[in-house]
Amino acid sequence: MLKVYAWNLCPHCQRTVAWLKEQQLPFEYLEIEEQPPEVVQEVIRVNGGEDWVVPTLEYHGQWRPGQVFDPEKLRADLHAWGLL
Repeated sequence: MLKVYAWNLCPHCQRTVAWLKEQQLPFEYLEIEEQPPEVVQEVIRVNGGEDWVVPTLEYHGQWRPGQVFDPEKLRADLHAWGLL
């Protein structure tokens, strides 16, 4: 299942989650500040190693670093993963 590492105060996270719901795409929402240290470290690594950036998505070991919400880019990335 698609995992969405997000922060409840992040507007790009909120828009990404709303878009995924509109697409009726199942996903697991994971609040970044509630994750164990090793998960946070992996999100940091995926985003260049300085700090966590959200929304970061993961699907079967494939990672999409945190980005500004862009529905067309998100659609293309999820399509490449076979989710759309």
